[in-house]
Amino acid sequence: MQRFTNPLLRHIIPRGCFDVASKTQCLQYLRALRDLQRNGFNTIFLGETDITESLITGEKITEEASLHWPVWTLVHAGSSQGWVPWKYKLLLRNELPTQKQNGVFQELCDSLTMSYGKCIIVTRDKRQLKGAGAKNSKEQETRLLPSVPPVIYMSSIQCCPETARANGHELLAVPPFYTYLYPMDVAWSSLKWFIINNRKDFALRSVENTHSYRCILFNDLIIKGIEKMTPNKWKIAINKVKKWENYYLDSLS
Repeated sequence: MQRFTNPLLRHIIPRGCFDVASKTQCLQYLRALRDLQRNGFNTIFLGETDITESLITGEKITEEASLHWPVWTLVHAGSSQGWVPWKYKLLLRNELPTQKQNGVFQELCDSLTMSYGKCIIVTRDKRQLKGAGAKNSKEQETRLLPSVPPVIYMSSIQCCPETARANGHELLAVPPFYTYLYPMDVAWSSLKWFIINNRKDFALRSVENTHSYRCILFNDLIIKGIEKMTPNKWKIAINKVKKWENYYLDSLS
């Protein structure tokens, strides 16, 4: 992530978000989202974030050395009611076999059906190309739902639209550049700030005759960090997303 000296520069909007293809993709996504919401679908945001060992321990290491340290990926979902009642997944990067990656998404879909009924599952496609679909923008505007690839790839799991529909849900990918339409970044920021500020409280030291050890209660730290993103904070984050949705619907139409 780039760091700017001038904080105002952090709010610069990427140039690509003003081209015809991106505008069309954003409008198509928002109109489909609103149509589904009017039809009784609940909106669920699915996301993931990487948690490095250096973040947990607080040790400062070089970028080259960090490549050899373990990295965990946390997968979870939330809505205006808070985190969904689903056991999040904490996966060691690349440890999940490809054939089982869709199983995690299937488990989430089953849980959402039981808890909320039919849902719109909104996530990010890591392989989504910038500016895709410019040649077919008029054709895409006439569709009820945006064009969704057969599989949406997150870093650690695969999300299949057919799996979602088989459980009564719809799967949408948030358009690139329009980051304010995706509140998961707020949730991950809350979690990581908690880790940074409280990791010492979850560390135990053991001193023996010749060695001393430090044990970090990793699972407890993650659980408490997740809990700090309360239902009230989720509601605030979702309300901001809705304001941006209204803004884009008005300004891009």
